[in-house]
Amino acid sequence: MDRRLFLALGGTGLVVAGGGLWLARPRGATSPLPGMAEAQEAPAEPAFDMVPDMVKGDPDAPVEVIEYASLTCPHCANFHFDVLPQLMENYIEPGYVRYIHREVYFDRYGLWAAMLARCGDDSRYFPMLDLIYEHQQDWAGSNDPAQVADNLRSLGRQSGLSGDEVDACMMDSDQAEAMVGVYQHYATEHEVNATPTFIIDGEKHSNMSYEDFSALLDSRLEG
Repeated sequence: MDRRLFLALGGTGLVVAGGGLWLARPRGATSPLPGMAEAQEAPAEPAFDMVPDMVKGDPDAPVEVIEYASLTCPHCANFHFDVLPQLMENYIEPGYVRYIHREVYFDRYGLWAAMLARCGDDSRYFPMLDLIYEHQQDWAGSNDPAQVADNLRSLGRQSGLSGDEVDACMMDSDQAEAMVGVYQHYATEHEVNATPTFIIDGEKHSNMSYEDFSALLDSRLEG
């Protein structure tokens, strides 16, 4: 899903509204909804401790794969269900690959979904991704941000979280600012301007089929 970065590096704030957290427009622009209050800008130093990497596989695996994904990206959903399970079976679970999932926020809906995915302990993260991607067209299909927020709340409750837990996670401005700061850092470091983007042992790659991914991993492992 190619598109320009929605977040201006180093200069984008967050706003809190009744429906959840919003990515702020430039200062002086008209707010999309009334009653929005501006929060602090993302910190200059990324709060990595608040936004840990979500990892599968042996930490000592010989090959590292980082996926940068937007939770509103259909191509990312396709990769998640069509390619990742085969990588899990043939490379990650056997200990050949360490897989890291990092979120990209090209839009406010993607940020909200990522905040929901990170709600609760880390063991909930990947199962929540399954639910978010499975129902992506349903929850993200509305042009009404309040409806999208309600759709995500419903998914959170479906996953077993209480309504209060979901609201607390999606209204946590400190966590949102930390997530934006970490995203900005990695997007700059790895020049992420499309999703999914993969960093395989430090080299950047675009979306690919399982066959191409497998051939690339095999070449790394044989080398």
